[in-house]
Amino acid sequence: MASLYSPQSQAGVMSFYDAPSKGPKISPKVIFIAVAVFAIIVLVVDHISYL
Repeated sequence: MASLYSPQSQAGVMSFYDAPSKGPKISPKVIFIAVAVFAIIVLVVDHISYL
């Protein structure tokens, strides 16, 4: 079976993800904390709805 990997396509993907963007820079810690807080809120609301 032929492999679909080629160094040129891999370099193209890396240059796409390394391209600078104009959007806001958000730390991965902020995203993780926001997801954790959202999950806790959903669990609390779900628990309250059963009361």
